[in-house]
Amino acid sequence: MYDDILIPTDGTRGSEFAIDHAVDLAAVHGARLHALYVIDEDVYSSYGGDEYVHDSEGLEAALEHEGEDALDRVAARAADENVECVSTLTRGVPHEEILEYADDEDVDLIVLGTEERTGEYRRLLGSVTERVARRTSRPVSVVKTPERDE
Repeated sequence: MYDDILIPTDGTRGSEFAIDHAVDLAAVHGARLHALYVIDEDVYSSYGGDEYVHDSEGLEAALEHEGEDALDRVAARAADENVECVSTLTRGVPHEEILEYADDEDVDLIVLGTEERTGEYRRLLGSVTERVARRTSRPVSVVKTPERDE
C-alpha cells in the first residue's frame, strides 16, 4: 500500500511523535522513508541590510545545523527498525517545500506532527500541517502530540 512515506520534521516535540508513527508505518509496509527538513527562508531573510549579513549567516548556519540534527534523529530511528531513509535539507516556505517534495518524489503518504497552539497563534501564523493537509491530494496522517502534564 505504501512504498514511499514522507515525514517532514522541524525537530520539535510535535514532530517526534510523528516520526515514531512514520517509522512504524514504513517498517510494516516495507516502505522507504523520506525525511525532510525545511529551513524557513522567512526566518533568516528577515535580517535585512548589510549590517546584519554576519548575523544572518550565523543564523543560517545554526538553522542548517539544527536541521541536520533533526534529520539525523529520523535516520537513527529508521535504522533501528531497518527502514531505508532518505534525508533532505532544503530552504524555502515550509508548506510549499513539503508539497513540492511530495509531488517530485511521488510519495504515497505524508505524515505530519502537530502540537496544540492557542487560537490566537493559529490565526496569526497558521499551521504548516494545516496548509499541507488542505493543499495536497495525497493521503495525510496527522499525529497529535499528547498534552504535557504540568
